[in-house]
Amino acid sequence: MADELLGRIVQSKAGRDKGRRFAVIAIEDEAHVRIADGDTRKIAHAKKKKLKHLSFERARVDQLESMLAATGNTADAALRKALARDHETGENKEG
Repeated sequence: MADELLGRIVQSKAGRDKGRRFAVIAIEDEAHVRIADGDTRKIAHAKKKKLKHLSFERARVDQLESMLAATGNTADAALRKALARDHETGENKEG
């Protein structure tokens, strides 16, 4: 299950970030993940979020491991670009 969550694009359903799109970059435990968007939530300061407060989309961020291995703002820029590219394609939500 953890492998299928990593890299998934999600939308926040609750909190200050409600409605914003993020990518799952780490699994904390069975109820929590770490999310980032490269803009308001940088990879270095990813937000811990409960799974029940997220709406999962079918789309994924490709090559997440290489993105996370990049240094400095390169990783955040690549994540922003991946989220924007996916948003333009209009992927359907899974629920």
